[in-house]
Amino acid sequence: MGRAFNWLWASFAASTVGTWLGFGAFPLIAIQVLDAGPAAVSSLAAAGLAAGALLALPLGPWAERRRKRPVMIAADVVRCLALLSVPVCHVIGLLSYAQLVVVSVIGAAGNIAFIAAGGSYLKQVVGPDQLLRANARFESTAWTAIALGPVLGGAAVTLLGPVVSVHANAAGFLLSGLALLAIRVREADPRPAATEPFRLAALADGWRFINADRPLRALFRNTIAVNALIMATEPLLAVLLLGELGWPPWQYGLAFGLPCIGGFIGAQLAARLEERHGRARVLTVAGVLRVLSPVGLAFAAPGTSGLILVVVVELAVITCMSVFNPLLATERLQRVPDEQIGRVLTAWTITTTASIAGVTALWGVLATFTGTRVAIGAAGVLLLLVPLLLPGHDRVGPRRNPEMPGGVCQL
Repeated sequence: MGRAFNWLWASFAASTVGTWLGFGAFPLIAIQVLDAGPAAVSSLAAAGLAAGALLALPLGPWAERRRKRPVMIAADVVRCLALLSVPVCHVIGLLSYAQLVVVSVIGAAGNIAFIAAGGSYLKQVVGPDQLLRANARFESTAWTAIALGPVLGGAAVTLLGPVVSVHANAAGFLLSGLALLAIRVREADPRPAATEPFRLAALADGWRFINADRPLRALFRNTIAVNALIMATEPLLAVLLLGELGWPPWQYGLAFGLPCIGGFIGAQLAARLEERHGRARVLTVAGVLRVLSPVGLAFAAPGTSGLILVVVVELAVITCMSVFNPLLATERLQRVPDEQIGRVLTAWTITTTASIAGVTALWGVLATFTGTRVAIGAAGVLLLLVPLLLPGHDRVGPRRNPEMPGGVCQL
């Protein structure tokens, strides 16, 4: 796919490895350094995501009006510097809960800016027929990093304390920016439509586009619901496993790292399954299977039996998600015109982030009154209903556009 894509992939790999070496860093710091409880840990995740989403609201139209690579590099640099403030303040004794929230906000906003620019940049680097292959490579890289990162990060935290994983996360963003700097291909100038003066109404263009495309709207709603319910249980699982059940950090990392082998396998199979069964059918089957097992996390226990249960549940979820995700990413990029990608991806990411924030906060309150197990189980039960939001088999495919010859949207 060319040298430019290889550097883009290296950037993705560096930031992803760094992120997952720092898996659960802020919940760990909040629990072990600041003595935070379930509501505070959930609020930390929710507040950072919600404020970050609000701060990032104008980033979609803004990114479309600029070259994409400098936007991505700037997002990496800002996130790196924000993260480095945490170990610095920890050393001098000034680390606080408020600072963790601020850094979470900056990280969430930077992530949205990076995604908004990255989707458009990927379409410049690879051709339409290579999008699924590129997305599959990103997906397999992500799950490989997730498989190794929490295990190595958990071991490092056990030896050196929770703040050390923040260094790794910051280093990942730094290396990501350097990889992007190494790309020598001149980037295309923004399209004339993207250089028009900014309009406040443009902030809603991404949502309007999604809402007007029925299959994309169905995939959007399904994905938002799945991500929100799964991610809402992450801080609660940290409280349950690390706090209430007394799991050591290395066991916690192993429980969420080992199942990611299924993620690597699923990403490799995505293109073959699509070729054999069709994208719509594979999206439907994988979309249903990925939500059947999370309810089992409510029955986690201490010791080997609890570890095995969590590994099996996560293996089932991750394998199906790694098949679903690259197909979804490819379908989304192929349905959206180039000049709309930044706005659509920003709208998608902001909605995902805000939904995760809201549901995470709600589940933190729920856990306070019902206990962490009940809250985790409730999320698992609701996930069983989410497949009802998936689009029908006949609705996935090239978007029709009556203004173009043949009625097919140009990619």
